Amino acid sequence: MCGMSQQRPDRSNTNTPAARPDASMSLLNNVMDHSLDDGYAEAAARKSEAGVRGLPRTLRAKLGLAAGLVLAAVVVTVGAAQARISAPTLAKERTELINRIQKGTGEADRQQQRVDALRDDVSRMQREALKKHGGDKAELLALLSGSSQAIGPGVKLVVDDAKGAESNGGGPRESSGFSDTGRVRDRDMQRVVNGLWASGAEAISVNGQRLTSLSAIRAAGDAILVDNKPLVPPYTVLAVGDGQRLSTAFQDSADGQYLHVLQENYGVRTRISAENEVTLPPAPSLIVRTAKPQAGAAKADGADTGKGTS
Repeated sequence: MCGMSQQRPDRSNTNTPAARPDASMSLLNNVMDHSLDDGYAEAAARKSEAGVRGLPRTLRAKLGLAAGLVLAAVVVTVGAAQARISAPTLAKERTELINRIQKGTGEADRQQQRVDALRDDVSRMQREALKKHGGDKAELLALLSGSSQAIGPGVKLVVDDAKGAESNGGGPRESSGFSDTGRVRDRDMQRVVNGLWASGAEAISVNGQRLTSLSAIRAAGDAILVDNKPLVPPYTVLAVGDGQRLSTAFQDSADGQYLHVLQENYGVRTRISAENEVTLPPAPSLIVRTAKPQAGAAKADGADTGKGTS
């Protein structure tokens, strides 16, 4: 037996199962097999040991849950019903508010018309009084003060913003007293008006607003105000005077050259023309604040009383 060769024992196990196809995806398998976090699993186990159930098991608990659901449904239903009931009321109140606003606006417009009519009456009586006591000087005084309409030859100057001008900016013109946005500013209109006065204009209006010695051209944001009334571009300036001479004198003046610079460098659009006749309305709110005797005023019989009005 010692000389016989012995066969090497076979240590392989034929019953060993084959390797899983997803053996290399152990992390993914672990996640799928343990989708519930251990902490949640422990909490669920403690509730199960304590006898806590997700849903009520006893009849009393079921009735309590049903009562709670019914109460919640009743609250939601009542709220929806109240909303539907109150909707017509809110719409009615809104309509009433709109009607009140429209009524108040109409009343304000009527009051403004009445104020304008009274102002016209006061201006007419003032002119009559000046004509009665001032003689031939009354018309000149009314023209110079702006209390009467001015008609005669003159010039028409139209100043408008540049095309595509924006309402805000802060460039070189803004920092040096100008504006590089291409918009006409109040200071620009001030120079235009003062230039026309200096060139010999006898009366001036801007967009129908008559200018007097008490007029002010100011700004509120991007809007230009004349006597606190906002104007919108284009700005039409009418001036009474010798049309061609006034136009030439203004364009040759420093203010006319200033307007030309705005046109050339910033795109501000301007157009000036001599007119055979322009009509300027009277100032809407001219108020006589002071009066004093005028020396040399004569009586009807020619005697000098030394009294008069101005």
